[in-house]
Amino acid sequence: MDAERIVRVTILNLVPRPARISLAADHATDRAADRVPFDGTVRTRLDASLPPEGYRLTVGADGAVEIVGGDEAGVFWGRQTLRQLLGPDAFRQAGFDAPRTLPQVEIEDAPRFRWRGFMLDIARHFTPKSGILRYVDLIAAHKLNVLHLHLTDDQGWRIEIKRYPRLTEVGSSRRRTRIGRRGSELWDERSHGGFLTRDDLREIVAYAAERHITVVPEIDLPGHMQAAIAAYPELGNTDVVDTAALEVKTDWGVNPHVLNASEETMRFLEGVLEEVLEIFPSRFVHIGGDECPKDEWKASASAQARIRELGVDDENGLQSWIIRHFDRWLAERGRRLVGWDEILEGGLAEGATVMSWRGREGGVAAARAGHDVIMCPTQEVYLDHRQSDGPDEPVPFGRVHTLRSVYEFEPVSPELAGTESADHVLGAQANMWTEHTESQQRIDYMVFPRLAAFAEAVWSPSEGRDYDDFDRRMREEHYARLDAMGVDYRRPGGPRPYQQRPGVPGLP
Repeated sequence: MDAERIVRVTILNLVPRPARISLAADHATDRAADRVPFDGTVRTRLDASLPPEGYRLTVGADGAVEIVGGDEAGVFWGRQTLRQLLGPDAFRQAGFDAPRTLPQVEIEDAPRFRWRGFMLDIARHFTPKSGILRYVDLIAAHKLNVLHLHLTDDQGWRIEIKRYPRLTEVGSSRRRTRIGRRGSELWDERSHGGFLTRDDLREIVAYAAERHITVVPEIDLPGHMQAAIAAYPELGNTDVVDTAALEVKTDWGVNPHVLNASEETMRFLEGVLEEVLEIFPSRFVHIGGDECPKDEWKASASAQARIRELGVDDENGLQSWIIRHFDRWLAERGRRLVGWDEILEGGLAEGATVMSWRGREGGVAAARAGHDVIMCPTQEVYLDHRQSDGPDEPVPFGRVHTLRSVYEFEPVSPELAGTESADHVLGAQANMWTEHTESQQRIDYMVFPRLAAFAEAVWSPSEGRDYDDFDRRMREEHYARLDAMGVDYRRPGGPRPYQQRPGVPGLP
């Protein structure tokens, strides 16, 4: 590409970066001459020769716009690109009335991965329906297509289950909340709670579907279940601990209190999942499977009897049996199980998909064994982790994940690159855990602009990836788009004074 053409392409500050951009050959190099009037008319059609979710967007010399999609999703992603071409004001909810122009251009584009996900934890700190709908719009604008909702945990149960009303009557509220890392002496003494009704969730699912986003629900089991045990003590290991004395957990960290493995508890979980399937049409259903300490099972005569009854080797085998049970149960209903990479322990269920979070090793092992994988390593794409090692970062938790490092994230591990196993990498996901983000404003600060960098890593071709070019596009236009969408993101120079939280300890 000659120097003049490079100048012309750089006026299109698109995020994520499209696969191919062609500007009219007779355009002048100044910005004004590159644009033609646009009257708001867009012609769309489908072309099966284009890849799934792919599109071709053409702006003619007369300002006429055509978007051709490989499917309806492709047309929708083409419309997101059109919004970017129109300028930041096109992202304001109220729209804008100023005269509109577009560059005369043809763009051909398609996603690199079919799973381009964002996980929002609404269990640790609750996000209401309005906030979730807002995030659907935000991830749609970045061409992400999966919203993974972490609905249950030790600190709160956030989904209405009609047949078990105490899950929300008791399990959706905790009496106080630890501020900062576990072991911190700071407490918010106010109660915290909230949950989504079945109708709320149906509205979220429908709203997302209109934007070609799949909502994947997560009911975390058999660990991370203290809120459920507080509501129904018989679910816990009653021969080891007084489960009737347990409350919804008020602080953070790995929790020793886990479900028992009785037939009654399995039927309870099936009842929960039956209602989950009624609400969520997603092919994938996430059952957690992470951070399940085995100490209570080791000490429980009932758990040891269950291990012998089932003929499994040990406590890891018991957890594997639970996961395998729900793998079969979901498959019988036309769904697929996805879980955190601990589901590999004790043997992986036949149809399970692994979400590799503790690193890449679990994902690599699963892909080599023929299982589908979603890469989301904590070392690279956990957005609750600090954004710099500066002293002003609020609640400086975890590793440093800079905008650059997230942009340079590569979902396909070197061990899999160029092998057939790489085909099992469905894509990747950025995860936002909310122990230390008690409001929409705090979530915005941690998620953006890093989610824009992640979106480009999972949508755009790996060839030609250039952080300096991405940073330029962010500064020249994309930060203005985030402003238009009302996002309280981290500025390039660091946190603003009101975004800091001095004195709240993190966990380096």
